Amino acid sequence: MKSQALQELIKSIFSSDETKKQFESDPISVLSRFSLTEQEKKAVLSVHAKFGLVSMNSPQLEAAIKADVNWFSAPQV
Repeated sequence: MKSQALQELIKSIFSSDETKKQFESDPISVLSRFSLTEQEKKAVLSVHAKFGLVSMNSPQLEAAIKADVNWFSAPQV
């Protein structure tokens, strides 16, 4: 993951049970606390919808976020 804000979000979710519970019930409110780009927000919500919350060291989570961020940031033709 390249984005510092994205790394901080993931770390926050998995280091705080309170933040994790808040993310599970209202992910958008948690995302709003971080300086994420719209593409990053969409990627996190997409990954959350596909996989739910998984461990922050999960290769599936990192691969899915990378794939979604790359897709959303692809140049428009």
